[in-house]
Amino acid sequence: MPKINVTVKWSGKKFENMELDTDESAELFKTQIYSQTGVPPERQKIMVKGGILKDTTDLNKLGLKDGHSFMMMGTAGELPKAPPKPVQFLEDMTDAEVMTALDIPPGLENLGNTCYMNATLQCLRAMPELKDALDKYQGGLNGADSRGNLVASLRDLFGNLSKVSDGFPPLIFWQMLRQSFPQFSQMGQGGVPMQQDAEECWSELVSVLKAKLPKESEDKNFIERYMTGELRTETTCVEAPEEEKVVSEHEPFTKLSCHISISTNYMINGILESLNEELEKTSPTLGRTAKYQRKSRVTRLPQYLPIQFVRFFWKPQEQVKAKILRKVKFPLEFDATELCTPELQNKFSKAKLKIKDVQDKKVQKERDEKRRKMNTDVTDSNTTATPMDTTATTTTTTDVTEEKVDWKDYLDPELVKDVGCNPTGQYELAAVLTHVGRSADSGHYIAWVKKSENEWHKFDDDKVSVLRDSDIERLDGGGDWHTAYIVLYKAKKLD
Repeated sequence: MPKINVTVKWSGKKFENMELDTDESAELFKTQIYSQTGVPPERQKIMVKGGILKDTTDLNKLGLKDGHSFMMMGTAGELPKAPPKPVQFLEDMTDAEVMTALDIPPGLENLGNTCYMNATLQCLRAMPELKDALDKYQGGLNGADSRGNLVASLRDLFGNLSKVSDGFPPLIFWQMLRQSFPQFSQMGQGGVPMQQDAEECWSELVSVLKAKLPKESEDKNFIERYMTGELRTETTCVEAPEEEKVVSEHEPFTKLSCHISISTNYMINGILESLNEELEKTSPTLGRTAKYQRKSRVTRLPQYLPIQFVRFFWKPQEQVKAKILRKVKFPLEFDATELCTPELQNKFSKAKLKIKDVQDKKVQKERDEKRRKMNTDVTDSNTTATPMDTTATTTTTTDVTEEKVDWKDYLDPELVKDVGCNPTGQYELAAVLTHVGRSADSGHYIAWVKKSENEWHKFDDDKVSVLRDSDIERLDGGGDWHTAYIVLYKAKKLD
């Protein structure tokens, strides 16, 4: 039947010349009426021959003619309001507007082979306490101390990055970096800056920050509190076991190394290998050169733990730092207790068990929620769910949700007093600095920084994109893809 024009009478008003397509559903007609009257479809009572118009009524069977009048009863709801701002689509936005809309932080412009510096800076920005410490630095950019100027430029750069939404050129910081460390001023053919080693840039910056950031309580600054751990090292003579071992306490470190051998498949194994060394030196007992074993274990874990994958080695013939491409798995969540002394492991034990208990309950909650949803779906499909199962699911979910953990009951009191340490030994991945290429002084560096659960930002200089956990797990090496060079872990947050 062709389309016809009808009239709807409601509440003393006439809505004339409303187009009705009798081949369409009655539900669609009700929606048209709603747009004119403000009466929601579920409240509409439209009189037709034989009763009230239903959503499933076939309009072709009502014998309607052009000019037909409908009587309707029903209470109008509040008409939908127009959005306060016009809807704007992503494809119509500028790059800066897209970054703001999606809450994507700004990248750093490449000034000529400065990706090593940009990637390092973006990883350091993953530590909010560092920005707080930089804000307290009072030095300026024009002092006689070049390294003090470098810290001031880093403070200003981080401040600028919190204000802009588009790529930012780190010109002043790059200038101060080259003044403090001339090796970063090397130029290649055509006057283009040479690519540099990101790990060298990282280490130099951490060293400067440790020396220049203002001290806080107990005469320690951010680096000393939040990024510095301690080792106990024991050196024993393999050929003369009776010789007294040499013990060294409180050896500081600001990162750990992951050695990569033909048998290294996991990060933890590479770290342990680096903590167990063999060396030769003169033995006072034997009166000659002998083999010694040096075993180091952690006595203090910092809040932020950087780990360097030792992927580069010097090739004298080619005069390059060649790359080890072997795949080495690193976890998104890292239990570092195996690296620690037995005494520190014992201090972690109660908290570690409680964290596992909380995580198990969280997993159980997710399973129960999934089961509850499946039961609901079955019920909606006219299949009766077992009441006992539903009740059990609801009870379990409620118990997990309402549980509040007082972590003071599980944390060691001495570790609680040590501000900036990790009191549990449990970490989560915060940032990854990767390299693609065959040598440290060529190729390309990128930073991958965690924003929230299963959401990461990839900083490819000034190009920033959003990724997932699965993308980060692919950065473990094994080929010419982006490969983890430095990973930054932060202490797991206790909820």
